[in-house]
Amino acid sequence: MAGSVRLCFLVYHGSMYSGGQGVYIHYLTRELMRLGHEVHVIAGPPYPSMAEGVQVHRLESFSWFRFVENRREFLDRPNPLQFFYPLNLFEFASTRAGIFSLMFTFSLRAVAKFQELHRRHPFDIVHDNQGLGIGLLLIKSCGVPMVATVHHPLSIDARNAVAQATGPIEKVRRLIYYPILMQEFVARRLDRIITVSEASARMVESAFVLPRQQIEVIHNGIDTDTFRPMRVAKQANNIICVSNSEDRSKGALYLLQALRYLRDSTDYRLTFVDRPEHELKLAPRLVRRYGLSSRVRFTGRVTTPQLVRHYCRAQMSVCPSLYEGFGLPAAEAMACGLPVVATTGGALPEVVQDGVTGILVPPADARSLAEATDKLMRDADMRRRMGQAGRQRILDKFNWQKAALQTEAVYRQVCEPSPAAASPPVAAS
Repeated sequence: MAGSVRLCFLVYHGSMYSGGQGVYIHYLTRELMRLGHEVHVIAGPPYPSMAEGVQVHRLESFSWFRFVENRREFLDRPNPLQFFYPLNLFEFASTRAGIFSLMFTFSLRAVAKFQELHRRHPFDIVHDNQGLGIGLLLIKSCGVPMVATVHHPLSIDARNAVAQATGPIEKVRRLIYYPILMQEFVARRLDRIITVSEASARMVESAFVLPRQQIEVIHNGIDTDTFRPMRVAKQANNIICVSNSEDRSKGALYLLQALRYLRDSTDYRLTFVDRPEHELKLAPRLVRRYGLSSRVRFTGRVTTPQLVRHYCRAQMSVCPSLYEGFGLPAAEAMACGLPVVATTGGALPEVVQDGVTGILVPPADARSLAEATDKLMRDADMRRRMGQAGRQRILDKFNWQKAALQTEAVYRQVCEPSPAAASPPVAAS
């Protein structure tokens, strides 16, 4: 692979405001484009927000989730017969039954779009972002090298969801929700897997039974021009948590339990950056149960500038996740000069230095989370030192341009034959 290449990214959902996958695809494609590559993204809803010059090709979705989000838009289609096409009908029925089939259905729809684009102007490489749907193997059969980024295996989400389920029926529903076997089957047949941390690499190696040499670790970056300390008034005793509280791996249960322990001894307010409260089930229910309604505020969806202001108004950030493939909210908070209380789940110790940029506690330990939060809340000098050290750590270690250059190197490895493979066989004497 030499010079500029034509890249095709596959993103089954990619909004920057629906999780770290959207942040990853936005910044990585931007930097790859700045390196001179032609970048296309085949995406499902919620659609990604991309830098100017990145070409996005949108695929439809007929999932129950889309119907719930906007019924009018979902039903307003020029051809009502579309609802009865086998793949569309399957997607709607399966998601309504509680099976997360989006990765499977997106990958099959992506095959036709990829082939259409590939016929016009061949792609040099395909890069999947977390989906690992079965359709990838049909795309790979076109002879194009393929890599995938796995932020973390879905088996982790399934395990955490089952552990927090309240009864046998919910446990079964959580187990069948995740397409674990499909992802494992597809991952083994790709040219290279990229992960965003050493912790994630270990989990991918174990979950997918992959040789370690097939996995490349490339840390995420942080946009430090956007996520930076700002001159805004701090809100006294304000804690921020940026998380999808419906995801059982994010640890909302243990954060709210910790705050319940502190309710009568520590003056605090929690800003929870998540979806609007009326769209949530778990966290608002726990807030009411634990008597925290006057202490917890849900912001709803916010823009990136608004998110930065929320970080900068807070005194500290808490990341209570049971597992993180990287931990973007912790890194973003550090870039804004905030100290962080986080767990040792997954890659968080690779981002947060215990005792230097924050305090680490065991995952699923509400008492330890409460003690660390209380300790940091009461020590302004510690918060200042850790906040400054955190900003410097992000500047030194986590950079999107560096991530793009390392990703480009992986492309080169899978596109170019090894010297041994390229050399002609030596005739026997």
